[in-house]
Amino acid sequence: MAARFEVQGGVSYMGSPSNGYSTPAAFGEVIFDPNQIGSSNFTWSPDVTAGWIDGRNIPQYNANRYTTRDDIWLVAGGARFHYGPTNAWYQPFFLSFQPAVHTGKTQALSTVYEFVTTVGYQGNHWSLGIRHISNGSIKEPNRGETMVVAGIAF
Repeated sequence: MAARFEVQGGVSYMGSPSNGYSTPAAFGEVIFDPNQIGSSNFTWSPDVTAGWIDGRNIPQYNANRYTTRDDIWLVAGGARFHYGPTNAWYQPFFLSFQPAVHTGKTQALSTVYEFVTTVGYQGNHWSLGIRHISNGSIKEPNRGETMVVAGIAF
């Protein structure tokens, strides 16, 4: 099996979708060949992501040290995990973890380093996921970015 390349787009929310502070986001992701973890049904694949989250102009934060106006450009690398035999109906579900570095500092992402967690479904030529990016409360503010992403795979 060759490496998989995904182009993903979606809507990101600062904090949670209920606050209404949405903005577009786009990512490119390369998922390498899966590796079985011992003799278990778990597999992991090296996973590299580059992406962009558009800035927002939210006036209530304009006087703060961290505003919401910076665009975020990020690079992340980690692992995508699957469970089950190749032909199992649930095997396409995945969980990924990636440490990331990025440009810009905002109310949502206030450090240069963040953690990216994605839960999703990986079809043959598409993917759908929920992604959360934050610094794990290492530094405040830490509202995080939560997004829904859909992708096309090659």
